[in-house]
Amino acid sequence: MKILKIKYILVLMIGLGFYSCKTEPSKFSIENPVNQLQLSRIDSMPNLPEPFKIIDFNQIAKDYDRLVYDPNQTGKYWPMIWKDNSRKNVDQETYGIYTAMGDVRQGIEHYDGIFHESLASIGSVLGGSLVGVDKSNQNGENYTGMLKNYFNSETKWDIMMNNTCPEVAQLGGGYARDWWYDVYPNVMFYAVADFYPNETGFEPILRSVADKFYEADAVLNGNYEYSFFNYATMEPTKNWICAQEDVAAGHAYVLYSAYQKFNDPKYLEGAKSSLEALLNQKENKFYEILMPFGAYVAARLNAEQGTNYDYSKILDWTFNGDPICREGWGVLVDEWNGYDVSGLVGSTTHNGGFGFLMNTYDTMWPLVPMVRYDQRYANAIGKWMLNAANASRLFYPYQIPDDHQTIPEEKAHTKGVIAYEGLIKSSHYEEEGLYLDLKAPVAIGDGMKWNKDNPKVSQFSVYGSGHVGIAGSIISRTNIENILQLDLLATDFYKSEAYPSYLFYNPNPEAKAVTILTGEQELKIYDALQRAFIAKNVTGSFTFNVAKEHSALLVFVPQEAVVIEKNGKLYANDVIIDFRYSASN
Repeated sequence: MKILKIKYILVLMIGLGFYSCKTEPSKFSIENPVNQLQLSRIDSMPNLPEPFKIIDFNQIAKDYDRLVYDPNQTGKYWPMIWKDNSRKNVDQETYGIYTAMGDVRQGIEHYDGIFHESLASIGSVLGGSLVGVDKSNQNGENYTGMLKNYFNSETKWDIMMNNTCPEVAQLGGGYARDWWYDVYPNVMFYAVADFYPNETGFEPILRSVADKFYEADAVLNGNYEYSFFNYATMEPTKNWICAQEDVAAGHAYVLYSAYQKFNDPKYLEGAKSSLEALLNQKENKFYEILMPFGAYVAARLNAEQGTNYDYSKILDWTFNGDPICREGWGVLVDEWNGYDVSGLVGSTTHNGGFGFLMNTYDTMWPLVPMVRYDQRYANAIGKWMLNAANASRLFYPYQIPDDHQTIPEEKAHTKGVIAYEGLIKSSHYEEEGLYLDLKAPVAIGDGMKWNKDNPKVSQFSVYGSGHVGIAGSIISRTNIENILQLDLLATDFYKSEAYPSYLFYNPNPEAKAVTILTGEQELKIYDALQRAFIAKNVTGSFTFNVAKEHSALLVFVPQEAVVIEKNGKLYANDVIIDFRYSASN
């Protein structure tokens, strides 16, 4: 009778979801699940943002690429692309993409077509590549190879820059005076180059950029308190623009990528030195986009190189909105007239809050793969991504009501793929000829500030919209509306061999059963948060439970893979599946 009672209790537990019969008994299961670290700013975001909707970022990225890279598109303000035969830096034809729709500074008929920004070109090549477009052979054009013209050899800076030449610097784009504009194109270019390792002429550029950043870090010697750095004369400079000490994160990212590519120990030394310059800073100097890349590099160095960097303050600086100089820059945590806008990156103070599309997409790039190297932030990043993904749709004119956008009458020109640049709270906006009295949130853009002759449609951001491939490569939906499947490998560039790895965060007040597709290869499923294999002999699809307000971090391991522990890491067929397997928390 006692045995029958035990059997009955077990059956009842299975039926209620307290016990999973899919758990694989294994010596590679630790009774020590990963403790989660909290970020107070993310804790303040809603678990269930409203109104809730996740758009198909992957399809938008593919549609953007198809339309924007079509020189035969018709309609007012189209096409968005033109050829530039000025042959700056490299003796080849290149191309430009509009920064904003209808931007009067740009196009073949303005300034000989030489003013275009790598934020648009490199960013959209990266975005397209992330969703599977071969940008090196697209309709007979090698858009990947054309990016080499942004390598400013004629100025002796010998790095990738936002423009091809100083002659157009006065038109905009922060050329050689605003540090992040000079560093971030190199971060993007390194990512692009990982997709196209055999592209002619890329390797010397990658080497040159890494060498310049290594030398610059040595000159700076831990002090990054400057507005920009002249990479030709190797001199740091201050001007009216904020000191941008988070550029150290950009240096660290490029140098560690270079170390992974070239295996030159000086690049590893430079990556550590740059990161330590950031970690040694006493105050938040988040300026535009580079700060979160420091968290990714720190997590990866800890996991792969055995360092022990405490980078929690980099994450706080990224989110908290309390930097010195660029007041309010960080991540929004707010609700505007019934719309949750938490998760957007931008100013937490300007106009009551001003989120930007490109910055939100680009912050996803380093922070999602960071979780693969440090599972302690799974819940935090999972919750932030849910909020950011939900709010990001509000930039798109067909995803926000007409009475919450500045030019709804012009939205047909976007063809559904070009979004507004920003989203503001203030319902009273008076600047550069715009006098608005709209209900928050208000979708808007800065294009009319850049040139007094820019049309209203310049509020639609072509350059920022081109980065949608970042979200499109990371975010997939599951059978549970508000549980996203986040690909931890999509933006993890220059990584060693890895098995498919995904983060799932459950924001609901109860456990949820999530069903996902796994493919036809027979797998065993490892959960890096439970530090255990939770299923074996899986093919086709897989259903698993995620506890309330908690995460699962699943790795798809071939069924026959040999699993061993070595130096605190867990390997399957010599591929690391858990970097913190023997960690105490």
